[in-house]
Amino acid sequence: MNRRLFSLFACALLAACATTPPEKLPARGEMRDFALEARFALRISRPDKAPESSGGRLDWQHKHGDNRILISNPLGIGLAEIDTSPTRSSLRTSDGQMRESTDPDALMEEVTGQRLPIRQLPDWLLGRASPTARLKKDELGRPLRLAEAGWLIDYAYADAAPDALPELVTLSRNGEIELRLRIEEWRLAP
Repeated sequence: MNRRLFSLFACALLAACATTPPEKLPARGEMRDFALEARFALRISRPDKAPESSGGRLDWQHKHGDNRILISNPLGIGLAEIDTSPTRSSLRTSDGQMRESTDPDALMEEVTGQRLPIRQLPDWLLGRASPTARLKKDELGRPLRLAEAGWLIDYAYADAAPDALPELVTLSRNGEIELRLRIEEWRLAP
C-alpha cells in the first residue's frame, strides 16, 4: 500500500512540476497580430524647459488593426488605457477622464504635448518599413535601424536567431523625444 501511495505522490509531484511549453510564435515577417509586455522609459527635451522623464510598464494588444495599450507606473498601478481602431481612438486616464479623437497621434499630442507615432508603432516594432523609409539590417538580415517620418528606430535582440523578435526598441526624434521599450514577452494576440 505504501508503494501505491508513494507512486501517486510522485506522479502528482511530477504533474505539478510540468510546465506548458512556450507558445510558438510565427516568424517576424509573418507576424500580424501580437501582444507584448514591456517596460518603457520616455524622455522629452524642450528648449525652454528642463528635460522630463517618465517610465513604467505597458501591456499592448494589436489585433486586426486595433490596439489596446495599458500604461502602468513601475509598481503596476494603471495610469491610462489607449484604444485605437482605424476610425476612432480613445484615452482613459486613471482619474476617469476620457478623451477621443479620430487621430491617435493627435490624441497623444493633446495629452503629452508630443506627437507619438501610435499608428506606425505596430509595424515599427516588427521592423516593417514603408517604401519611403530607410532600413538598415544586421548581418543576420534582422532590422537594426529604421528611419521613417523623422523618427529613428533602433533594435537589439536577445539571441542570434535570424527571425528573433526585438528585445529592445528605441525610438527617437530630433533629440526632442526618446522612447525606450524593453520587451519582456511577445505572444500571439488572444
